[in-house]
Order: sequence, then structure tokens, then C-alpha cells
Amino acid sequence: MGGMGPEATVDFMARVLAATDAATDQEHIHMLVDHNPRVPDRHASISGSGPDAAPEVAAMAQRLERAGADFLVMVCNTAHAYTREIRAAVNIPFISIVDVVMDAVRSHPGDCIGVMAADGCLQAGLYQQALLSAGREPLLWNSGEQARFMGLLYRIKAGERSPEVRSGLQALAASLEFSGADLLLAACTEIPLLLGPADTGVTLLSSTDLLVARTVALARGDYAAAV
Repeated sequence: MGGMGPEATVDFMARVLAATDAATDQEHIHMLVDHNPRVPDRHASISGSGPDAAPEVAAMAQRLERAGADFLVMVCNTAHAYTREIRAAVNIPFISIVDVVMDAVRSHPGDCIGVMAADGCLQAGLYQQALLSAGREPLLWNSGEQARFMGLLYRIKAGERSPEVRSGLQALAASLEFSGADLLLAACTEIPLLLGPADTGVTLLSSTDLLVARTVALARGDYAAAV
């Protein structure tokens, strides 16, 4: 389930290919992608200032199920606010990126977790609730920093890859580190387009890469590795 945003979806697919041990075309993973630009803005939907995105997201899940998908993943953290609606709409498993990230968090030390996420994701409390339930403390940006991140996010969505945008993300990551983060979550699939583990002073967990690894494991039938 993609298109939220478009380049993050293509990036996810490229990472799935790179993570797949294949010597021939036939050894690659069969992916069905609904790259859907019609999904309303998730942040406006969650805040109540725009149309509800849940029906379109649920319809995407149903289309992919009808097309023959064995399980579903969605390349957008914020849209996981509609997990309940997605699971109610289909009869195949929907793999939550939040659950996948939290599995990784539990395997890392550190009590204070910096959450780099978009407005809607934070407003829905997706990672705050999951972290608190796991006995970890979520650390967020202040309102000014969050606004700066959203500005950078929309520049990335518009195709900008300037050093200014990258340095802006680095500065925001450093702010969370300075505030005491033991671990950082790239809880927005646009972040890994410009920011990687070498750009931070503490471990950066990429929600994209973690979902890629889980997707490949499940598609290969390696259920032990997928847990």
C-alpha cells in the first residue's frame, strides 16, 4: 500500500529488491503495489481539518486482497492510524510498521527514545502509546522543531534533495540526542531518503528498512526471521 508519499514507496520497493538474495528474475519477490495518489492528506484527516482518509486506505487494502496478495504492508507511518479500519476490511494479515519498529526497539538498550515523526503520526499517538506500553519514554521535538520538520518533509515530498534539507534533518536529530535520546526512530518513510545511520550520534532505526526486512522474511516464508 503506497503513494503516501510516492518516492518513499519507490524507495521501499528498491530496498526490497536490494534485500532479496536473488540471482535470477524468478527468484525475486512478487509485489503488488497500489501506488495511490488519491488518499487524502493524512495529517488533515487525523486532525479533523480535512476529509477522512480511512475509506480510501481500506479500499486499497481490498483491491490488493482481490488481486491476490498474501499479506499487506503500508509504506506510511501516519496512515497506520487506520490500522483498525484496514484489518476490518480484509481477510489477510496487515503487518503494522509500528509493531515491526517496536520489535526492534525492544532489542536495543536505552530508556529514552527520540521519535522523528510527522504531525498526524504524533497526534494519533502511534509511537508514544507503543513506547510507553513497552516501558520506554518517548521524546518528541518542541512545537517549533516539529514545525520545521513538517516544512522539510513537504520539501522532500516535492522532490527537493538539497544539502539544506539534509542538514536540517541532521540538526533535528541532534536536538533529540542533546535532549537525552538513547535511540532515534525514523518514524516517517521520507526520512531515510536523506538521513541514514551515519548521520546521527546514536542508533537510528529506520522504519522503512525494518519493514523491508520483515516483508522479505515473510515473502520468503521465513517466519522465524519475521518475528
